[in-house]
Amino acid sequence: MLEHIANHEQYRTWNGQDGHHWADHHQRYDAMAGGFAGRLLDAAAIVEDDRVLDIGCGTGLTTRVAALRAHRGRAVGVDLSAPMLDRARRSAAAEGIGNVHFEQADAQVHPFPQRDFDVVISQAGVMFFADPAAAFTNIGRALRTGGRLAFVCHRDPAEEVQALFAALAAHLPMPEMQDHAPGVVDFADPEHVRAVLTAAGFDRTAVTGIEVPSVVGANAAEAADFLLAGQLSSMTRNAAPRAVDDARQAVIQVLLDCERGGVVRLPARGWLVTARTSG
Repeated sequence: MLEHIANHEQYRTWNGQDGHHWADHHQRYDAMAGGFAGRLLDAAAIVEDDRVLDIGCGTGLTTRVAALRAHRGRAVGVDLSAPMLDRARRSAAAEGIGNVHFEQADAQVHPFPQRDFDVVISQAGVMFFADPAAAFTNIGRALRTGGRLAFVCHRDPAEEVQALFAALAAHLPMPEMQDHAPGVVDFADPEHVRAVLTAAGFDRTAVTGIEVPSVVGANAAEAADFLLAGQLSSMTRNAAPRAVDDARQAVIQVLLDCERGGVVRLPARGWLVTARTSG
């Protein structure tokens, strides 16, 4: 267990089955989110001397690309997940990237060196803090005065994704979505994002809606199996086998409408958020 930790449930999740699944299938997950990564890194405007901090870096793709852009600086990726960080370190070593470092940490409470970074980035890694204002306040302390923040978070899903969840809901119990509860829902509201960042000492906040195609599989059946084993596994883990099988068939029917030219694509929607530390 980490010495400094506030998000215990997230720690358990990402050091358990979910974290291992992402680590084992890192290339596939990276490809699914690749459209977001490019937009995020361009918005961060990383230059060669920058010191970059990547929050919720997962298996480290965005950290490694940031390190290449900041080739005279450095990039540090932090995440709760030991298996994903192990994969990140191995990938960086295989790619010969020497100015990158990965550390297991809870960004909400980790004692980052103060005013040590020029840029903070995150790809879908800042939506799950138990106390977002406290987390961003802590992250802000790690940034120099006027330092840049850029992150992507999810927003209301596209029609195709809504149809997928409706198919699941017909057969499986769905988690309750509470307004501003830790997770995806609270950061889907751009005004809530602005309020959190303002409370944490950021200003010049800009929130832009983006949508990118996400390739989730080669065909509907294969894509359904991958999603149910990975991103949707929390909905099937304790369900009856018959209910899971019925849900799988329903998901396949939805994904058949998204299958074109030998791939299944779903539109992935998010908010691209940029801000600066005050002062």
